[in-house]
Amino acid sequence: MGARRAQDLIKHGLGRGVGVGLVAGEDRLVAVNASIDEHFFVRISVVDGLERLNSAVSDFEAEADFDFVDPKQLAAVIDRLQGALCKVLDRGRERGDHRLAGLSPASWAARTCGLSRKAAADRLCVGRQLGSLPETAAALAGGAISYQAASALCHLREQLGERWQPANEAEMVGFAHTFSIEDFHICCRHARHVADPDGFDTDSKEDFERRWLQVSPMLDGMHSVDGVLDPVTGAAFRTALDALAGWRGPGDTRNQSQRMADALAELLDDHMNEGLLPRRKGVRPHVSLTTTLPGLKRELGMPISGTTVERLACDCTMSRVLMADSVVVDVGRATRTVPPGTRRALQQRDRGCRWPGCDRPVSWSTPHHLEFWARGGPGDLDNLVLLCLPFPSPAGA
Repeated sequence: MGARRAQDLIKHGLGRGVGVGLVAGEDRLVAVNASIDEHFFVRISVVDGLERLNSAVSDFEAEADFDFVDPKQLAAVIDRLQGALCKVLDRGRERGDHRLAGLSPASWAARTCGLSRKAAADRLCVGRQLGSLPETAAALAGGAISYQAASALCHLREQLGERWQPANEAEMVGFAHTFSIEDFHICCRHARHVADPDGFDTDSKEDFERRWLQVSPMLDGMHSVDGVLDPVTGAAFRTALDALAGWRGPGDTRNQSQRMADALAELLDDHMNEGLLPRRKGVRPHVSLTTTLPGLKRELGMPISGTTVERLACDCTMSRVLMADSVVVDVGRATRTVPPGTRRALQQRDRGCRWPGCDRPVSWSTPHHLEFWARGGPGDLDNLVLLCLPFPSPAGA
């Protein structure tokens, strides 16, 4: 290394607190001050090592045939470097680098490495615990387990504290090597519950307090749904949706995400139709659609499509409101578009959804008009068919 490189390192603070004099000569570095800190040369070596590593990665990217690169081996190398990053961040935390920046350790690590706070806290935990888990560290370095598996073990080690049994580490590393990462997380939770039931219960209560759900209307009328559910509610929610989100046969072209969205709509529609929700201001919860006569006739200018109006109006309670000069002059009595007697006959005839390949029962199906009633379609049995929610109304289709 030349003297110019060493001077650059000193200029950037790598030799802080060290009295150093440098003399250049034919690519040689001569230390003049007798109090030179050996740590300074270690830092120079580390910087050179990172440069060589970066150069090796560049060579790999330029020369490797990615059609033949083993992804498992590549992931093992990346995971090993993740372990090294965790150690580096932990050393910085121990030195107090975060205090110099006026930040918490997690915020400092997040800002330094471009991570989320959650990811930064995870790497700090791994850096703290990996030194007390020699078999885990060796397995991570050797590619036997992934970084995520090592992280799960480090978090378990930190959660258990004095209750951690070093003799169990080899067995847990074996589980990490054998199980999928999802199953290994379950294994770690089970181990936590066995070793520290009180702590596990406390964490469960804290997790429950993190629950939230937000439904936000968007400018185009769609709604954005986001949130975090507790384990019990999340499992019940997923079970209910999975029961309704199955593929319905060749005519069902929806993807999995669309089927899940339709399953939620079907679940809500059925629950509201049951009439079991509590009243608000004396009225059962329902969805109100306000449209005009031209809207029912599919004329242009509606904020929602005419097809949507037809689908909702096929089976609903309809109220007529007559207006003149923006004043209500008459409100008609609410009536069903499909009378109860006709509905019972239709349910007896169709016995469920009639869409090809669908076997949904009557309870999950609603009447639809083959020819929409607002365009002259009759309301008798021959013009009606039972369909479940995801499939379009024949009139709309």
